[in-house]
Amino acid sequence: MPHLPPRSPPFHQLLRPRPGKLGLGTAYAHGLAAATGDFIIIMDADLSHHPKYIPAMVAAQADAGADLVSGTRYAPGGGVAGWGARRKATSRGANLLASLLLRPGLSDLTGSFRLFRRGLLARLVAETRATGYAFQMEVAVRAAASGAVIAEVPIVFVDRVYGASKLGGAEVALFLKGLVRLVLTM
Repeated sequence: MPHLPPRSPPFHQLLRPRPGKLGLGTAYAHGLAAATGDFIIIMDADLSHHPKYIPAMVAAQADAGADLVSGTRYAPGGGVAGWGARRKATSRGANLLASLLLRPGLSDLTGSFRLFRRGLLARLVAETRATGYAFQMEVAVRAAASGAVIAEVPIVFVDRVYGASKLGGAEVALFLKGLVRLVLTM
């Protein structure tokens, strides 16, 4: 009889509804309060972040002893599927500009597929002031500035099939405002 690997413990999903759209930072805090365990994975609920990358993220965490593992669209092997040229240029341009000005050592500051050590995430959520897409950037910049051990795993982001992106002029303005604030304060 062949030797079979041990079975993984069951995976549990919890649905913790909120009374409405209250912002990304409060969503992180809400999820953190309900989560258990030493590590927490943040990903888009619409499966734009495919769960198939989670084992690579867990392995990268173990290999590096990382406090944060960031799924990146902008490393070899990563990418985006389903975006037009304008959306790709906006995202890439925002990441390049933020990386040039803030120098956090990460290739994807606006991505949100990340594995965090619980204590680091709790501290970052408490410290971060930005909202929207700038929240992702500030969390990553604060993690790097704190000396957290960070690893990256290439991922392919797949645009949602249903619904529409929230990226518009207001989000771009909030991102730029958050970027300026971080440049002046970090």
